[in-house]
Amino acid sequence: MIPKVHTQIIELGDGRTISLETGKLAKQAHGSVVVRMGDAMLLCTVVSNYTASPGVDFLPLTVDYREKFAAAGRYPGGFFKREARPSDGEVLTMRLVDRVLRPLFPKDYHAETQVMIQLMSSDDEVMPDALAGLAASAAIQLSDIPFETPISEVRVARVNGEFIINPSRKVLEQADIDMMVGASSDSVMMVEGEMDECSEEEMAEAIKFAHEAIKSQCKAQLALAEAFGKKETREYELEVNDEALEKRVHELTYQKVYDVAKVGSSKKERSEAFAAIKEEVKLTFTEEELEEKGDLISKYYSKAEKSAVRDLTLNEGLRLDGRKTTEIRPIWCEVNYLPSTHGSSIFTRGETQALATVTLGTSREANQVDMPTYQGEETFYLHYNFPPFSTGEARPLRGTSRREVGHGNLAQRALKGMIPTDCPYTVRVVSEILESNGSSSMATVCAGTMALMDAGIQMKKPVSGIAMGLISDGDRYAVLSDILGDEDHLGDMDFKVTGTADGITACQMDIKIKGLSYEILVNALKQAREGRLHILGKLTETINQPATTVKAHAPKMVTRTIPGEYIGALIGPGGKVIQELQKETETTIVINEDPVTEDGLVEILGTNQEGIDAVLAKIKAITFKPQVGSVYEVKVIKMLDFGAVVEYVEAPGNEVLLHISELAWERTNNVSDVVSLGDVIDVKYFGMDPKTRKPKVSRKALLPRPPREEKRKEKREEK
Repeated sequence: MIPKVHTQIIELGDGRTISLETGKLAKQAHGSVVVRMGDAMLLCTVVSNYTASPGVDFLPLTVDYREKFAAAGRYPGGFFKREARPSDGEVLTMRLVDRVLRPLFPKDYHAETQVMIQLMSSDDEVMPDALAGLAASAAIQLSDIPFETPISEVRVARVNGEFIINPSRKVLEQADIDMMVGASSDSVMMVEGEMDECSEEEMAEAIKFAHEAIKSQCKAQLALAEAFGKKETREYELEVNDEALEKRVHELTYQKVYDVAKVGSSKKERSEAFAAIKEEVKLTFTEEELEEKGDLISKYYSKAEKSAVRDLTLNEGLRLDGRKTTEIRPIWCEVNYLPSTHGSSIFTRGETQALATVTLGTSREANQVDMPTYQGEETFYLHYNFPPFSTGEARPLRGTSRREVGHGNLAQRALKGMIPTDCPYTVRVVSEILESNGSSSMATVCAGTMALMDAGIQMKKPVSGIAMGLISDGDRYAVLSDILGDEDHLGDMDFKVTGTADGITACQMDIKIKGLSYEILVNALKQAREGRLHILGKLTETINQPATTVKAHAPKMVTRTIPGEYIGALIGPGGKVIQELQKETETTIVINEDPVTEDGLVEILGTNQEGIDAVLAKIKAITFKPQVGSVYEVKVIKMLDFGAVVEYVEAPGNEVLLHISELAWERTNNVSDVVSLGDVIDVKYFGMDPKTRKPKVSRKALLPRPPREEKRKEKREEK
């Protein structure tokens, strides 16, 4: 049977379109859609179980995004020719989609739900990650899964002062703002991106522009669902609620929590006090009641605790640790802490601590990115590690988590714009989170800045970062600077902003309330700027400018460009020359060929300057090409009957014959009458001798020519 296909077209306003198609593929999924832009095609499916697993009190949502290599007509790299674990790029896209979808499912919906997005066809002019959120939401709209409202995500870039929706990668390279924005028709819900030191107002303008494009994409989803046949939302088992019990728990705990929160204690003291209140409440119930309603009591206690802490901030401007809304926790910093690393720093803010290290290497150490839609390399990259001991927990280690990938990417984007383009090194920053109570990713940015400066990387400007929160009851709101972990959980918006003294370099926002005004957003960003500059001052007190040189034990990097014709000579047969040179000089030598000029780009990395100098001398010798008419200093290295073999002083190993007839104007019977072994003399280079077809040099050409009468006299005397 021929399937009935339904399609909706979204106009981007510049001739480009996005199409939504359903009814042809994956019809057994609860919802499926194909999103197409140019030749890029994404298939998204959604399936959700009709019953929740026993004992599950959260939404087990999985968002999976994969780019198939066949979509770009490529094979997976490596020995194993099958797509395996997701790349960092795919993980980052999964996180972007998850963060917008998750809050829109009902709070009491606990059925296993799986959203799968796969790139089936690739287009070099389309970046498919910008279409993933649209695909996910459209698939859900075509299903019977309970979901509040359609959403979409777009990439907004600013190029030459103009905003562009979903630009190509080539266009994006010229942008000074690159943001992903997720929103419904009514509210912005997620923002993440990087900027070239833009202002808070410019960032808000970019978000507004993106939101307008999202509104039309949400309308298209509703129209597609209507045409396809909008399904009735499924019924599901609602959570059990007990209003009387909720009221009782609230009355027993609210004021006690409020009073504890008002004291302004440490995380440990506060946690113990809250746990004690919870236990006191439980003691007011019988064992039978606890067995029957223990989960509800815990749930209602958490609700009362959250309400009390939020009210404290809105009523009195106080926070859990006693700070006012604009206060930053105490900060201490240190650089050069680890003696053997190329650069290191510690950044501690309150109960959050990051230890950052920097390692310098050649282009061989660049991070290789191999995705169907993009192949390239990163010469600056940052890795973030979040071990369980940082929060006083013991849990299994199961490889790098999605959270670690996401936080590391945010910090990398914050710093990379400040790495000079002429930095000769591949630079790897690693952040180890040793303590965590609020925004370890921003601590990573601060520690990373100091470690880079300590390592001698000539950063354009230092970068700091701050995590902000927002609490609002509709009428009142409070913006919180430098939030705690608890405040991240109970707030209505958490946003991380990084930047220099002159503007924003990266941001990440999750907005949990509807209809957040742009006025509040800009005010929050301005308060973030004040906090960011305060933290920046602490960093520059510790290290106010980059070290002028790398550390003594760190490798020095020297680069040289050589004509392509000499690459083979420097490498030698089977790599013999370069391998022996590396061994003798204790250096690392990397040669890359410029794809345009075909010149050789030589990188020399070593800790010993003498070794580096020896490599430079060898390169000079190999690439030495004397110029006709120039004078060179040479050393006599061999005596022959018919001349002397000389070596160019500036290019050891480059030898040429100085013929006996070119030693002097006078007749020379013995070479030793004019020069001796080891003598250093000047000669003039004449190019290739047409008779011998060998290079010709002359000493006598630099000597005064005898008068002709004297020459005749000499000839007569000889006769």
